[in-house]
Amino acid sequence: MMTNSSAAAVQTIPNDLEPYWMPFTANRAFKKAPRLVTRAKDMHYFTADGRKVLDGSAGLWCTNAGHNRDPIVKAIQQQAAELDYASAFQFSHPKAFELASRIAALAPGDLDHVFFANSGSEAVDTALKVALAYFNIHGQGSRTRLIGRERGYHGVGFGGISVGGIVSNRKFFGALLAGVDHLPNTYNREQQAFSRGEPEWGAHLADDLERIVALHDASTIAAVIVEPMAGSTGVLASPKGYLKRLREICDKYGILLIFDEVITGFGRLGYAFAAERYGVIPDMITFAKGVTSGSVPMGGVVVRKGLYDAFMQGPEHAIEFFHGYTYSAHPLACAAGLATLDLYREEDLFARARKLESKWYDAALSLKGLPNVLDIRMVGLTCGIDLASRPDAVGRRGFDAMTRAFHEQDMMMRSVGDTLALSPPLIVTEAQIDEIFGKVAAIIRAVA
Repeated sequence: MMTNSSAAAVQTIPNDLEPYWMPFTANRAFKKAPRLVTRAKDMHYFTADGRKVLDGSAGLWCTNAGHNRDPIVKAIQQQAAELDYASAFQFSHPKAFELASRIAALAPGDLDHVFFANSGSEAVDTALKVALAYFNIHGQGSRTRLIGRERGYHGVGFGGISVGGIVSNRKFFGALLAGVDHLPNTYNREQQAFSRGEPEWGAHLADDLERIVALHDASTIAAVIVEPMAGSTGVLASPKGYLKRLREICDKYGILLIFDEVITGFGRLGYAFAAERYGVIPDMITFAKGVTSGSVPMGGVVVRKGLYDAFMQGPEHAIEFFHGYTYSAHPLACAAGLATLDLYREEDLFARARKLESKWYDAALSLKGLPNVLDIRMVGLTCGIDLASRPDAVGRRGFDAMTRAFHEQDMMMRSVGDTLALSPPLIVTEAQIDEIFGKVAAIIRAVA
């Protein structure tokens, strides 16, 4: 006889996995051994058969306040019943302005204006378009060149993959945007291995921007975009002094500086934005993920007052910036964002993340010396663990570790090639930190 719980489990398992073409996933391998979750709460996912799975990756770097937090759920439910949608073109709703004000208040310096999008990818493309349009407004239309960084990840729009530096994300899609160049990546294992926080070595790598300026001339360069911590390529922290040096060079040549904080924003590095951690004010900050704790898609760009003011010219009835999305500042996303920011403030989660850093670092470094561990990088509540590749199958050890974590250790984590990436919700406890790294240790031994 089928019990109520087993009947519910059957109802939640799809009978055909084939139609869904999954993103950034080995589809054939997944569909042979699916990793399905059916609900979540706080630090855990739950499977249809009732297994409790510890979330070691905050979903996809995004559920910073934890899963299904009651205030966020309530805010979304109430908003859906009150106002489901409002046009963002020539109309709006009060919560859009309230959320923009709250985000601007969290941003440092004169980063005072917020343009809403729906994802990190859209946020990046928005920032790049702001930069190009800004110089056109100022009669410097020759400034069309965009500078990214090797091993950078800026989403999957054509702008984002053009300035990004991940080979697999770029090689299938043709020439991409013209005139893009790249800074060298900031990682050097020989000089930086097993650093606690920001590496001491590497600030000088910012000086390569001088070479790029000399090659192309500053009059052709619009903006530089970097992540304060490159997460999707394996947790690469900016070296000490690197971002300040980039700011100085950009100021010297009148180049805009964009921080992609889609991952680092909203507490991941212990502050509302990593710009505050590093004492550097960029011209724009992109955000997404943590702004709603992953509950409703939302992204955006915070821009400095001078950039916004440059667009506010001409007739008042005329559109100043021909850009936007159907779902910009969606009412449900704004309601979720406001409730999420309330949770961050009420539970002081950014400061809590800072306090947990030392514990997190100690636990991460306990893995040093395990089989095939080449390096461990950590900054804020993030960690990247490089495992030696198998000679006949690069990426297989990391893939096996990720799948074993889910099926054998009841834990979710990211794998990027043969790098394991961890970034738990900011509500993680010290005991759960020990649990996470205890499970990771068992996994590393299992895939030796």
